[in-house]
Amino acid sequence: MPIQHIETNIKPLGDSALIVQLGEGIDPTIHEKVKNLSALLTDHPFEGLIEFVPAYNNITVYYNPYTVHSSIKGTVTAFEKVCTRIDHLVQQIKIDNSNSPRLVSIPVCYGGEFGPDLEFVAAYHNMTQEDVIRIHSESDCLVYMLGFAPGFPFMGGMDPRIATPRKETPRLSIKSGSVGIAGKQTGIYSLETPGGWQIIGRTPQNLFLPQMSPPSLLQAGDRIRFVPISPSEYLDYKEMKL
Repeated sequence: MPIQHIETNIKPLGDSALIVQLGEGIDPTIHEKVKNLSALLTDHPFEGLIEFVPAYNNITVYYNPYTVHSSIKGTVTAFEKVCTRIDHLVQQIKIDNSNSPRLVSIPVCYGGEFGPDLEFVAAYHNMTQEDVIRIHSESDCLVYMLGFAPGFPFMGGMDPRIATPRKETPRLSIKSGSVGIAGKQTGIYSLETPGGWQIIGRTPQNLFLPQMSPPSLLQAGDRIRFVPISPSEYLDYKEMKL
């Protein structure tokens, strides 16, 4: 059954975009609402819609105000017209808990040259490095959104016992495949970029796949299971991919 009277907070972002706030914080239930509204916008786009960008608990909707306004009768503004359309879609949201998310196993070589910040994360929590590896890999994480770089997954559900602040000074370059922690989030660098996350390991799995459609191994809604591997297994995996 549809969820009726979902609370939203819609606010303008300039004169050609708005933000649909569906809740606060990182929460699987809010994430389901974001996914459902994204699907509704895909299946039922309004005239003037340019694109929409889902995040942890909101969606930013970009539209052409001139196109929207040309379809308006009366004195309402383009923003008010889009708000009405969005509110109509929100009330059609359905949460189907019977659907099982896709489970993706990601091999990770922790520590050493692959995870230069593992020692810091362990010391920050008065743990051993083995404790951090065990905690990071024993619970599945949820991909809430992709962003920052193509295919970069922002994941929630990491055990809060190893939540660690970002580095005070970001690195100028972090290798592709690096697995990091930033606060309560964990993520994987899909490309070599600058970044400030605490790097605890690296996966030999490619996340950005430009030859594929969509060009990302992971998608919002996926469940991720980190599987510890040895340095030799990491190299073997890389050789198999060549």
